[in-house]
Amino acid sequence: MEMNIQDVKNYLPHRYPFLLIDRVLELEIGKSIVALKNVTFNEPQFTGHFPDQPIMPGVMIVEALAQATGILAFKSEVGKPIDGQIYMLVGIDKARFKRIVEPGDQLRLEVEVITVKRDIWKFKCKATVDNQIVTSAELMCTQKAAD
Repeated sequence: MEMNIQDVKNYLPHRYPFLLIDRVLELEIGKSIVALKNVTFNEPQFTGHFPDQPIMPGVMIVEALAQATGILAFKSEVGKPIDGQIYMLVGIDKARFKRIVEPGDQLRLEVEVITVKRDIWKFKCKATVDNQIVTSAELMCTQKAAD
């Protein structure tokens, strides 16, 4: 199942400059998602990280992966953020950063469900550029009523 940016906005409460998913290429409900983030020079983090050699911060890559987990969880279980629910990142394990990500790169975000126990979802995640792993991690999120 593919999703364009308008579809993505229906499942994530984030907006510019913090919406980090541009497109979903594949989604298997309850199992996995593959999404894209196009990294562009005009993103605000690059004015300070770093002006002479812009590099996407690792925490932003992890956040993009976390947003992919949110879409997968919403599509698999609870509906949409407008239904009064959000998914919150509650844990990061085994995070590794293998190479830098620069403007012009396209991040491919791949997420697989490991387990779901008592509203805690655990995911195996990796981000790649040109088939090279840039980041891998296990992420956990949970459902919460929006305030």
